[in-house]
Amino acid sequence: MNQYSTARTVWSKAGVSGAALGLVSGAFLFLGHAANSIGAPAAAISVSFVLWLVKFIGCILLMRYFMKKFCAGYPAATNRDSFRFGMATAVLSALIYSAIYLADILFVSADLFETQMAEAISTYSPMLDSNSLAMLEKMEGSYPQISFFSNLIYCFLFGTVLSAILSRDIPSRDPFSNTEK
Repeated sequence: MNQYSTARTVWSKAGVSGAALGLVSGAFLFLGHAANSIGAPAAAISVSFVLWLVKFIGCILLMRYFMKKFCAGYPAATNRDSFRFGMATAVLSALIYSAIYLADILFVSADLFETQMAEAISTYSPMLDSNSLAMLEKMEGSYPQISFFSNLIYCFLFGTVLSAILSRDIPSRDPFSNTEK
């Protein structure tokens, strides 16, 4: 890479890309909540699946777009630089999405999650002994932290694998050229 593409530049560009990916994923989180409020359960499941599929494909295409845009801005960028940019984007996107999800659990839809946890406890309480039931009730208070870190790890790993796959062809190189990168 040329002199202008330092680690600071990579993180700066990745910050913008990660923010966009995180906010798009966060928007789909709230669209999913709206889809669940549809009266018919089959329709709600169908709409939720379509939204998940659009989000999944959209995030892949957005990551590809941002990686191509980064490499277009730095013609000397290698596949390794593209991977590093994608990984930085994945970290920042995962952090933003996990923060949005945590805010949703704690503030926006707190009553929904409390209701779901109460239903789960009442459903499984006949099958659990008193120790397991007590542990499940204890875990209820830790659920926001558990969900934050599990989302953070999952999104980071997904973004890293996606970056590794996409960086193989970004930037595309002529295999018959004499230049070695």
